[in-house]
Formats: sequence, C-alpha cells, structure tokens
Amino acid sequence: MISKAERAQVLSDATLGAGNVIHRLKAHGRPLDEPVLWTDGTWRAPDGSHPSVLTLGELHAAVEVYASWFHAQGVKPRDPVAVQTRSSTEFAVNYLALTSLGAIPSFVNGNLRPEIAREYVRRQGAVGAVADDEHRATLADGDLELGFLVTAADISATGPLPEGYPYRHHPTDPIIISHSSGTTGMPKAVPHTHETLLYAQLHRLRLSVGGAMGRLLVALPGSHNAAVSVMMFGFLLRSPVMLLSSQRGVDVLDAAEEFHPTTIFAFAGTYGEIAAEDLAARDLESVEAWYNTGDAAHEAHVRALIAQGSHLEVGADFQRIRVPGSVFTDGLGSSETGYSIFHNGHKPGSSAYGRCIGKPISFAEAAVLSEDGQPLPPGEVGRLGVRSPTLTPGYWNDSLTFHRLRLGGYWLTGDLSTQDEEGNFYHLDRAPDAIRTAEGIVFSTRTEELLLAEIPALADCTVVGVAPEGVRADWDGDGVADAYVLLQLAAEEGGADDAKWTELVNETLRSKGFPPLTRALRMDATDVIKGATGKVLKRLMRERFQEQLAGGRG
Repeated sequence: MISKAERAQVLSDATLGAGNVIHRLKAHGRPLDEPVLWTDGTWRAPDGSHPSVLTLGELHAAVEVYASWFHAQGVKPRDPVAVQTRSSTEFAVNYLALTSLGAIPSFVNGNLRPEIAREYVRRQGAVGAVADDEHRATLADGDLELGFLVTAADISATGPLPEGYPYRHHPTDPIIISHSSGTTGMPKAVPHTHETLLYAQLHRLRLSVGGAMGRLLVALPGSHNAAVSVMMFGFLLRSPVMLLSSQRGVDVLDAAEEFHPTTIFAFAGTYGEIAAEDLAARDLESVEAWYNTGDAAHEAHVRALIAQGSHLEVGADFQRIRVPGSVFTDGLGSSETGYSIFHNGHKPGSSAYGRCIGKPISFAEAAVLSEDGQPLPPGEVGRLGVRSPTLTPGYWNDSLTFHRLRLGGYWLTGDLSTQDEEGNFYHLDRAPDAIRTAEGIVFSTRTEELLLAEIPALADCTVVGVAPEGVRADWDGDGVADAYVLLQLAAEEGGADDAKWTELVNETLRSKGFPPLTRALRMDATDVIKGATGKVLKRLMRERFQEQLAGGRG
C-alpha cells in the first residue's frame, strides 16, 4: 500500500482529481511496471489479447491508443461519448481515455432494455458510442445520430495525441455521466466533476487507511460511478484492484477465491445472493471487510458475511491482534451523492441494526424533512435530505427534475427516514414503496428487514402493495392498498402452505408492533424483477403481481 511520503505527495497535488489519476501518479514517479488492474478477461485490448492483469505502464499504453483514436474521430473536450458493454474493464479503459482528452464518458448499463438504452443515449447528445457486439446492434437499431459506433476491435492507434495531452481539468469540469438504477422508468443521467467524484477518496486518504484496503475486489456494476471511484482509490492507495463484470453472488465468490481480496465492494443485492450460498464451503479467509453502497443491506445478510474471514483490532495492551470475523460497512448512497453519505459499521457482536444507517460522514449533512422542508425532531418520519460536496451538480440535460428534488436547501434522496436522540438515522423505505393500508403504513423495506431477521427459513422476501385501479396508496398518496409479502424460502424449507406462512408472518409483525399484511405467498427467486444495477424493481413487481391477481393466479 501507499507509503506516508507517497500519501503526502498525493495530498499536496492541487491538480489531482477524478479526471487525471493515472497521469498524476505517473508524474509522481509511480513505477510503470507495477501491476495495478486485474480483469476478468472480458475486455479486448488493442493488440487483440484479453489480458488478465495490467501494469500501470500497460494501462497508460492502452489509454493512449484509445485517446489517439478518439482524437482522430474529432472528439473534443466536453463532448459526451456513450459506452455500453458488459465488461467492467472496458468501461474503465474508455473512462480513462476519454477523460484524458477532457471528453465525458456517458456510461450505459448493459442490462437496460434496448429501447430505454437508445432513448437514454439520445438524450445525452452523444457524439459517438463504443459498445460490445451485443450493444452495438442495440444502438445501431434506431435513429441515433452518432458520429461513430464501434467495438473494441475497431480501436487502434490512429495518429498523434492532441497537443497538451493529457487534458488539464478545472475542478468543475464534468468527467463522467452515469445513470440511476431506473427504478421509476427512464434512468436519470447523473454527471460528476473532476472534484466531486474524488472528493471523498482524498478525504479518506487524509485520515487513516487500514490494511483492509490492501487488495480490492470491485463487484459493483462497471457502468456505475462507484466502480470508477473505487478503482481510482485503489490506484491512489497502491492497492491491487480487480474489476468483476458480474454481480451474481456465486461469481463474486469464485473471484474472491481466485483473487484473495481483503475488501469486497458490491451492492446490497449481491450481498444477499452471497449470504444465500454455503459460505462454509468457500475460501474467504483473506476477507477482512465488505463495503456496501446504494441501498442499505439487510441484517440477516450482514450477519452471514461478518462471520467469515478475520480483521485486526487493537487489544488491551494497545497491540494489534487478528480476531475472527470480518467488518461490514453499510453505506447508504446513490449515483447522485457520488459517495456513501452514511456509514454504519458491523462486526461480530454488533447490535446497531434495525435499518440503522448511522450518522452522516464528516463532510456531509443530513436531515429528516417535513413536506415543507423543515427539519423534523427525533422519532418523526419524513423525507431524507442531504448536503455534500460530493453531490452531482445536476441531471444532464434535465435541470427541472433535479430542482424538483431539492427541498429546504437539501437534495432529496427519495428515501423515508427517522432519527433517534443520538443523531443516528434509520432508513425505512423508498417513498414510492411505502404502502398505506387499513392497518397503518407498511414500510416495505423495514418489514422485509424484520422478517428476514426473525424467520430463519427465509432466504429473501419482497413486500409490495396492490391498490385498486386509479388509487394511489404510497407515501404521496391518500388511498389504501393491500400489502403482500412474496417469500423466497431456503432450499430445505417449504412444507407449510401459504395460509400457514401468512399466519407466521403476521404473528412476527404484530409482536414487534408492525402492521400486518394481507397475505404471504411463496415465490421463486427467478420471479424477482431486478433492474440494471441489481435492485428489485418493486414498481414492476407490483404491476406483475396485480396482473396475476386479476387473472386469478395470485
């Protein structure tokens, strides 16, 4: 990892930002023959190979080939260029090359429906696009006016690099556009700047960075700005980084056994899949920490993960000792915040669960807001608002949507929250997923959390509301709906019928003072509808479930 002298050198570099990390490290004399990036073999290099590891020098060489090719196509500073692929490494190389020209990579998740992807790219005003074979066909099938549409096989050194390469960024220059998960339809296009996307990493670097960051497995979607952010942090720390293109739990476990990471980065959905596996049969000895961002993780999943691996603690004699079990950092964040605003750490013996997301990170502020933007006192439920220097400057080509999400000087995350007397925040639900029922408001995520913690037979569950046609019964509605829980059972369970499961679920909820549900139904994991980033799309789950009920198949 990085030495004290190297850290001081990085922190004194006033020009360093998210758009020039590898170039500044080269200028600082970082060895070019040092391996820095491990891949899953999904990216085709300009020489036709599929490298499994790249040194800093090899990464620079690949970036220069790409940059020269983009320059020859007329790509200029502040030009958006769309990138859609299933390879995390391909996203990373395109990001590094385009930012070295001052251009703006606009990442498109490979899981987006074709018609959504095409409309999303059209709205960006992209001058061209790079895609894998699958998504090249997607972007070619439409009326997109792109100056070029190519795959990695088409890119080669075409001419000289532009004068002044690499581009010198101003802190406010946009350096990436990534999109939200699209849970409500069309994904929001979220730009970040030279300053906002690296602000938190430089802040952390000024503080103590423990040995758990020594070897990083990034299982975040390669199209998400969080994956780019973690990769750059690894480069700064001089820590080996592996980019994994798959977010499936079993694939992450396979990669962990091969790469032996000290820390794994992923979204909550991936951790849920990992927790459902037989972890005793897996080699997770190297793992010291797990880092979650996006949605907060469920207690049941966290407890399964922190039972693995080991970590260092300071003993009574002030000496570091290694103890069993790993540390899970639960970080609620979003594409817009650029970094997890809240951190809540768990390790064996921890008790801060119950949807507790902790306190805001030191450079950020948060509040639970009333509908007119006033901070609410502890114990009251309201909208979660945040302020942070890592916040996006606004949605690309859509300032109206961005400003509609501002209230009382805060940016609204879309979450419902409450706060305790000690200043800890608790995540209850997404506002569109809360369900107004005759028995009271059912916060779907909090209800799922309780059921998973109290009923060991559950592998996972999803709570959705079904309202009569034309009735709105979420947080912003005034109607009433029925609330259903769709249960995914552990492999060895399943003898009881749905009536018995309904009884068990409602006994569990009533014992904790939660509103009961209309009915519990068993569901296969393949029936869960997930979005591009792996989040459960409850909007589509509601629609499908409503159709099934209408057809008598509920």
